[in-house]
Amino acid sequence: MSTVSKVLITTLLFSLSSYSNADTDHQPLGKPAEALSHQAQWNLSIAPDGKALPKGKGFAAEGKKIFALQCAACHGPEGIGASADPLMGEVGSLTSDYPEKTVNSYWPYATTLFDYIRRSMPINAPFSLTADEVYALSAYILSQDAIIPEDFELNEKTLPRVTMPNRDGFTAFYPEK
Repeated sequence: MSTVSKVLITTLLFSLSSYSNADTDHQPLGKPAEALSHQAQWNLSIAPDGKALPKGKGFAAEGKKIFALQCAACHGPEGIGASADPLMGEVGSLTSDYPEKTVNSYWPYATTLFDYIRRSMPINAPFSLTADEVYALSAYILSQDAIIPEDFELNEKTLPRVTMPNRDGFTAFYPEK
């Protein structure tokens, strides 16, 4: 068999196998994502305005205890970093010679903190914290840089009203919206 024949047969076989693999009739795996995205357990994103925040409440004093048990091993006992990035401190440093991006210095919305903790922390057990625990942790982290007072009740109504120090540090991609 000539080289040209081998190339043509290989190309033909590759073309046919590629076409059959792309055919959805031959791929019975998985489920359509559209239907899944409307289920409550998958629809967890929290917008800056607080839409979809769950009911609950928390205070910094409770959050400090949870932080010691669930967060300090990675973020350090004071939340200023260990094997994971620092969460607190450095507010106002973004315009300095040594800017430090922490939750409290960089993030524009406090609702992002709740969303991130709920979905991905602690790193070894995401989704394991209750809404009250996440509100308490958020209150503790925010109170450490006096963004909120230590006795402030953080809940689904008060969290979106928290003004982060860098809220105006971002430019809207679509300013007309």
